[in-house]
Amino acid sequence: MWDIVVQGEFVDDFAASISKTFMGFGLGAFFGVPVGYAMGKSRYWKSFFHDGVIGAGSIPGITYAVFALVIFGTGFLGPVLAVALISMPYIALSVAEGVEGVDADLVNMSTAFQRSRQDITRHVVFPSIMPFVFAGVRLSFAIAWKVEALTEVFGSSNGVGFQIRFAFQSFSITNVIAWTLLFILFMLLIERGLALVEARVFRWRIWEQAT
Repeated sequence: MWDIVVQGEFVDDFAASISKTFMGFGLGAFFGVPVGYAMGKSRYWKSFFHDGVIGAGSIPGITYAVFALVIFGTGFLGPVLAVALISMPYIALSVAEGVEGVDADLVNMSTAFQRSRQDITRHVVFPSIMPFVFAGVRLSFAIAWKVEALTEVFGSSNGVGFQIRFAFQSFSITNVIAWTLLFILFMLLIERGLALVEARVFRWRIWEQAT
């Protein structure tokens, strides 16, 4: 593990993997957030999207990896598509749950006090939705990161998964274990970072409980 870090392979390959993960995750959020919002606001859209979203979330990650490689081959877009497909349903379900959990009495009270739609959205709806969004982001990002690495194992020219496959083909069990452990440590650091961001964003909840 030390040799991998010192030689610079760690930085190059993890940078490649994390860039593909963030791009795919952003694409999944781009579609997942509006779908989840529509599901939470309307019974019609919930019925319309429900089966498709649940079905997409039930498909194994390895299926998405193979599907992406069949379409785009071993290039850059394969892992990005796999991450987008696996993360979109989790984000959509989290957003939908958050929208459904908005306190209707609080919205009605704000309306009675003649608060504008923008104020209600900013100070009532968003604070109610964000805890669910962060929970969905943390869960879906962990799954997406693993699927991205799995896609690289099947076919890629760089990244963590590529290095694990290369080490396996070279019969270097030491390198396989080293890259796997580095992958785990890096994932733990990302998870800790997301937890710190979440704690900072929701400091108001701690103050609210204290008062």
